[in-house]
Amino acid sequence: DFLSNFLQHPTQKMDYGIFNKVIGREVDSKFWGTRTEHIVGVAGCLALTDHTSQGLFQKVFKKELCFAKSPAAFVAHTFLFIFGGVTLYCAGDAALNPDHGEEERMTTFRSETYNSYVGSNTAWFEPYVPVAVARVAGPAAAGSWLGGALLPATLAYTTVKGVGWNDWGCSGLNDLERRINGLEK
Repeated sequence: DFLSNFLQHPTQKMDYGIFNKVIGREVDSKFWGTRTEHIVGVAGCLALTDHTSQGLFQKVFKKELCFAKSPAAFVAHTFLFIFGGVTLYCAGDAALNPDHGEEERMTTFRSETYNSYVGSNTAWFEPYVPVAVARVAGPAAAGSWLGGALLPATLAYTTVKGVGWNDWGCSGLNDLERRINGLEK
């Protein structure tokens, strides 16, 4: 999520909540509604759903989930764990974020679940990124943490957020981000 912000908002200043103090920015909210909430919340939920999905696959089919051996299952896993993880995050945000009024929590959850579905459909390419990296930079690069994990996840999450929530450029900025970037509310 942190790295995807650089791809989606290359010239904008982001709101990292309480961490804004460290980089000399105003703090509007310490956590809720900030990029830090997304970084912590989404990463945690994605890790949970990714490991759960892989564990279930291994338990049911008695083999490790691997793109090279089961490409269709791996692509399905990619959609399901991303959709499930982001939706789990959306549920937590809708239920716990004090910025959402009690009467709007279910509406928020339904809307965010739809955005999660739309965005998750763009992540189908994630397992193909290391294949492309191998062609361009060699198998060692594709097998590395950077080429085989960080780059694919960053690119996939960039499209999930960008397409699902229209989070590109000056779109998708919160009120503080709009203000510190000199944009009208």
